[in-house]
Amino acid sequence: MFEKLRGALDGAVTSATTKELTEKNLADAVWNLQLVLIQNDVAVEVAEHICDLTKKKLLGTRTGRLENTGRLFKDALSQSVREVLTPKKPLDILEHVAQRKENGELTSIMLVGVNGTGKTTTLAKLAHLLKNNGHSIVIAAGDTYRAGSIEQLEKHAEALGIRVIKQGYGSDAAAVAYDAVAHAKARHIDVVLIDTAGRMQSNKNLINEMKKIARVAEPDLKIFIGDALAGNDALSQAKEFHEAIEIDGAILTKVDADPSGGAALSIAFITGRPVVYIGVGQTYKDLQPFDPDWFADRIIAN
Repeated sequence: MFEKLRGALDGAVTSATTKELTEKNLADAVWNLQLVLIQNDVAVEVAEHICDLTKKKLLGTRTGRLENTGRLFKDALSQSVREVLTPKKPLDILEHVAQRKENGELTSIMLVGVNGTGKTTTLAKLAHLLKNNGHSIVIAAGDTYRAGSIEQLEKHAEALGIRVIKQGYGSDAAAVAYDAVAHAKARHIDVVLIDTAGRMQSNKNLINEMKKIARVAEPDLKIFIGDALAGNDALSQAKEFHEAIEIDGAILTKVDADPSGGAALSIAFITGRPVVYIGVGQTYKDLQPFDPDWFADRIIAN
């Protein structure tokens, strides 16, 4: 995973550390590093921030031993990446659900994103994870637009042994979500997972409907599902969804397809919300917690 970004960063560091880290050499090295990040789908403002952090950590460093220079640069870059990925508002979904359950409270989780990101499959993976951790679940079939979406969700639910609350196509998605929450409260179910129609962030009517679902169902968590292969498109989507409903975190799909890795850095920095999970395969168990330390180690060669 992330081999392209790892190789590019390693090349940038190697090029930067063939000479002593003077202020002039450091400025050139950081500029090259910024270009490498941008070329690998890291948003410009995020790349600038990472480079500023890295430069500040290295300023004042003086060494004539080239073998140490590379290590200093990589350590500074690794620390900078970890800082960018450390959210202003951390989120552990399993811990959040467990805490609310302990207090006798239902947790409702609304999943949003554009078409084609794997949102429904990710919902099923999340349901599998929650069920394996001892939680009861009901699913709200809130995608009442895409043909076959309800049937797709029902197949996942049948495989997982979970009930789906649904209405017909063209029905009010907010009403479906509301009914699912009411059903869960009446039967003391722990978690409601609310599926929503995939929508382009530029479609204002669908964005308004998403706002309505959030307003009516009052979900405890709103999770953005982004395609890791979409690069800067995933960032623009996350940014607009966050502005519309204030997302609490993100799940990146298709990470096993070896994306550049820029989407994770950009989404975390721009929204101030964490990437909580990544999709790393097609089975229900292929949902992996996202760890900033793991990510930094993957993209920065030792």
